[in-house]
Amino acid sequence: MKLPVNVTKAHKGKTLELDPERETLTLLSPEGEQLGTVTWEAIIDYVRASCPQPHADRSRTQPRVSLTAKVRFSTSDSKHYESRATGIGGGGLYIESNEPLPVGTALSVQLALPDRPEQWLEMRGTVAWVCPKPDQYTFFPGMGVRFTNIPTEARERVLALVNSLKRGSQPT
Repeated sequence: MKLPVNVTKAHKGKTLELDPERETLTLLSPEGEQLGTVTWEAIIDYVRASCPQPHADRSRTQPRVSLTAKVRFSTSDSKHYESRATGIGGGGLYIESNEPLPVGTALSVQLALPDRPEQWLEMRGTVAWVCPKPDQYTFFPGMGVRFTNIPTEARERVLALVNSLKRGSQPT
């Protein structure tokens, strides 16, 4: 299916060609020359990333606080990363990243909470949402990771620190 560009002045005369079998969108010059192709997945990810994310407080069921913690994580294909988490709660954490991983990516996560920075807590999670650029809710690009498997002791440590900070007292 070909869609002519008639209204957008900068691109008037070009054509968008949809290929439903390959799930791609190709931009053609007025002469029919291919100028570029993107996958539907890339377009969907772009649209989802550019839409306002629900404000965190309206979508969470677990307590959460803003804090900075060291985090290491890896993907199932053994790519390893180090960064910092700038928010954590009983249900997940926000990891700063200039190149956030795609939504749905499974991660093995190690987290060092500020009250015991030498002790790494291990858990598993999935990228639930991405923020490819700073927005009204976050100062840095990154990704929200939802815990999918967190040992009881690690969850208790996270919740104890979160609840302590929410009360305004120092963790013990």
